[in-house]
Amino acid sequence: MLPFKGFGQNNGSSDYQIISIAFYNFENLYDTIDDPEKDDAEFLPNGAKNYTGTVYQDKLSKIAEVISLLGVDNTIDGPAIIGTAEIENIHVLNDLVKQPAIASRGYLPILVDGPDLRGNDPALLYNPKYFTPIKISSIYVPIKRDGDTAYTRDILYVKGLLMNELVHIFVNHWPSRRGGEDASAPLREKAAEVCREVIDSILDANDESKILVMGDFNDDPMSPSIKKVLRASKEMDDLNIAELYNPFADFYLKGIGTLAWQDAWNLFDQVIMSKGWIDQNQRGFFFSKAEVFNQSFLTQKTGNFKGYPFRCYVGNEYTGGYSDHFPVITYFLKKIIK
Repeated sequence: MLPFKGFGQNNGSSDYQIISIAFYNFENLYDTIDDPEKDDAEFLPNGAKNYTGTVYQDKLSKIAEVISLLGVDNTIDGPAIIGTAEIENIHVLNDLVKQPAIASRGYLPILVDGPDLRGNDPALLYNPKYFTPIKISSIYVPIKRDGDTAYTRDILYVKGLLMNELVHIFVNHWPSRRGGEDASAPLREKAAEVCREVIDSILDANDESKILVMGDFNDDPMSPSIKKVLRASKEMDDLNIAELYNPFADFYLKGIGTLAWQDAWNLFDQVIMSKGWIDQNQRGFFFSKAEVFNQSFLTQKTGNFKGYPFRCYVGNEYTGGYSDHFPVITYFLKKIIK
């Protein structure tokens, strides 16, 4: 933890502790081992994507490189917590945290296997120097496609202590837009409803609770699932107790995104927070700023996808990129009492 003088504040004489919390969709981080209980055939050495051990190791190295750079201009250890998505199992995360670029930080992974048929789950990495989990569970999202029960990713819920402050973290990867945005919207609204119900139960017990709702929502900040069902507002001032604050709404309204599709930007990757993080006069951590980490090296330089995030695969061809999503980061400050 760095003391950081006047970070994001006007009262430059004050000293602050600063932490960063990030979310990053790793784009299909699979191992090369066939799991008979999962539909992972394309991510095998003899599969459609020719997903060999060499590819796997290169992908681990690339993801670790990005993590090693997130937030380091402001936080010496990088993010205290990183939410992620598209993870096959806990083993790939154990391999990731041992990568030389980040091994010294001692990140530990959290993942609960869910019902997604591809074995594709949300997960969390945390630095035990800053965060201690108390409770870990997964929240089932019941949805139907064409009248039949379908299976999507569970929502990962982690309650823990962030530098001795109790926080609640939800890591989401909501149903995709397969079949069209409008046709699939009720599926994401159902995921938002399920998440919101748990949030309400926490706020009912303590309306000052510090809650973070992060993930790849497959919807933008102004989509109904986020704005109406989750009740995430782009306005930080005069936020009521039931509302959440979404610092990434302003990025989206300025045309800044985390992924691109058909030459249009979407901002599916977000970190949303409860009112408990907003008051800057509190003794605990409060929100300071947000960032889309869209650095040049993460961007495709040539071809049909020029300007898009530099992804790992285009179809079945490995391109040697990082991910088809940019990471997002949020920063929180706490005044140092001298």
